Amino acid sequence: MIEVRIASLNADAATGQPIVLLKPLEDELLGYDGRMLPIWIGHPEATAILLALEGEEFPRPLTHDLLKSAIDALGATVLRVAVTRLEEGTYYAEIVLDADAREVVLDARPSDSIALAVRCGCPIYVADEVFDEAAVRIETEEDVEEELRRFREFLDHVDPSDFTS
Repeated sequence: MIEVRIASLNADAATGQPIVLLKPLEDELLGYDGRMLPIWIGHPEATAILLALEGEEFPRPLTHDLLKSAIDALGATVLRVAVTRLEEGTYYAEIVLDADAREVVLDARPSDSIALAVRCGCPIYVADEVFDEAAVRIETEEDVEEELRRFREFLDHVDPSDFTS
């Protein structure tokens, strides 16, 4: 497993769909030389991740805040989250809890796992084989920053009714 951090949250230039870019914590030491793992996520999860990264708090809990509160109330701790596999273009993840001195593993979507990890301050991992298969090279940090700026601009103009079915 490779420990990663959120390098940025972007919008796909072609589709406008949010992408979270995960970068190894020690990419130069590990020989990943600038590669990042892109994971396409939904708009609500992207918003949840961005708000948590920016430290926004709301008077009522959002879904991922509620999950963290439930875990805390049960006396458990989120140890880590991990993107564990990639099958037919779909990423799979796990949330690993410490509950009564035993590890409990929950199947989860990567976007929800990452949103929870940001709230809990726990590490995020990616399986080596997933990173090797799906990571891409990002040219420059300026490219990432420009994409992040465009995504934030999108969020400034999105309406909550856009997400109702």
